[in-house]
Amino acid sequence: MTLKTHPSFCLWAIALAALPMVASAWQAKPNQPVPPPRPVVIVQPPANARFQQVMREQQVRDQLQQNQVEEQLRERQMQALRQPYAADPARAARLDQADQAQRELYRVRQQDVLDRYQSTVAPPVVHSASEPATPRSGG
Repeated sequence: MTLKTHPSFCLWAIALAALPMVASAWQAKPNQPVPPPRPVVIVQPPANARFQQVMREQQVRDQLQQNQVEEQLRERQMQALRQPYAADPARAARLDQADQAQRELYRVRQQDVLDRYQSTVAPPVVHSASEPATPRSGG
């Protein structure tokens, strides 16, 4: 028996070869639609929210101003402290390093006040309770 003498045998061979492809296509699920993103609910601020915001702003201004006054006093003390050591370069260099560290501390304190204010002003974000929150990987 050769393929030339039996064309039906050739058709059966092709059908058997195509059977796995047909079966996998038949079992494949259609593309499922992507679910819509979860709604984000912003909590409504209380009625006295504006008053609270004004009070927080005033507290931030007061703290920033207090830090500024303390920094000015520190700068005056540093200038008075430098005068006797103006002729000694080693001590002057150490005073400069200490002054730079104090300036950096002042900058960090001011930034901390602003960051804390910003974290209290940002409205809290609450996801709807209909779906549980899914953990997301960072990166």
